Amino acid sequence: MKEVYITRLSKFLPNEPVANEEMESILGMVDGKPSRARNIILGNNKIKTRYYAQDKAGNSTHTNAEMTANAVQSLFDDKFPITEMQLLACGTTSPDQMLPNHAAMVHGILKCQPVELIAATGACAAGMQAFKYAWMSVKCGNTANAVSTGSEKFSAWLLSRNFEPETENLKNLTENPIIAFEKDFLRWMLSDGASAALFQDTPNEEGLSLRVDWVEIASYAHELETCMYAGAVKNEDGSTKGWTDMTPEEWSANSVFSFKQDTRLLGKNIVPSGAKMWKQLVEKYNIDIDKLTWFLPHLSSEFFRSKIDEEINRVGAYIPQEKWFTNLTRVGNVGTASPYFMLEELLNQGKLKKGDTIVMMVPESARFSYAYAGITVV
Repeated sequence: MKEVYITRLSKFLPNEPVANEEMESILGMVDGKPSRARNIILGNNKIKTRYYAQDKAGNSTHTNAEMTANAVQSLFDDKFPITEMQLLACGTTSPDQMLPNHAAMVHGILKCQPVELIAATGACAAGMQAFKYAWMSVKCGNTANAVSTGSEKFSAWLLSRNFEPETENLKNLTENPIIAFEKDFLRWMLSDGASAALFQDTPNEEGLSLRVDWVEIASYAHELETCMYAGAVKNEDGSTKGWTDMTPEEWSANSVFSFKQDTRLLGKNIVPSGAKMWKQLVEKYNIDIDKLTWFLPHLSSEFFRSKIDEEINRVGAYIPQEKWFTNLTRVGNVGTASPYFMLEELLNQGKLKKGDTIVMMVPESARFSYAYAGITVV
């Protein structure tokens, strides 16, 4: 097995940063009224700015595939041109269409040579599934290089026009707040952007490279029910009913294609399961936490910072806050792209030095999956 190095990282953030007070002017107001939950949600997640691939009139400025292609193109130059790329692995929660898959659409925009493709579709861990596929391809010698991406265009799913058919249901907010909140919650949590990583079997001749030592991904769907979902409704018994078993009238009446979050399950399960896995990895890889330089937790909300801090301390695998690095409050929660954004900022803004060690943690609430990666700066 070969050593594998991330030699370049790039990002693409569409348009100008959007402040909290500007959000509804772009996403729109459901039933023409300001959200009653917005300030509470923003107060908890602490996000100050984010990016949307929409103009202020709600018109699309970029597709998900276009943003991803821009990030991929930024990895290459005359010294290492895109004509050398051998594999493209793309992860996203919000593809522009069901078919063709997201990776094929990105490749179509790039208009480069034939390459191997894989598309990972899910929630936050999908970006790390693409990351792991690219890493494994180089590690086993299938390719000498590979590109992985994480990208989202959530804004198109969050526009108020998508909820208008359900306006009458939302008027019942005072009687049954969960009708609105499970959908309104994610409107103030999610945003757009793309990032990409280039994996190679040799490090950079000049400058730093990131040697990826291990990547671990695990699902807990066997013991936990669905928490975040789209294209479905959730039944009283915790099961889901997919859009293919529903009529078009049911799709619109229930905003079936909106993103929904069962916040009760989220708060109860997302932190303990992830901490349990972290403890297991510390033991498996004999990780010396005292020597760990950086911890990159993908936080969907700053609300979870103290919860994670308390739980990893409780299980005996504590990482002091001064080792944590996040950029959630500045770039927003961009799902599959967020882990890449943190790593890209550390590398490209000169925050790393040779010998530094990094652990990435990526929780996914869709049906509770977790991804971790161990990296050494060389």
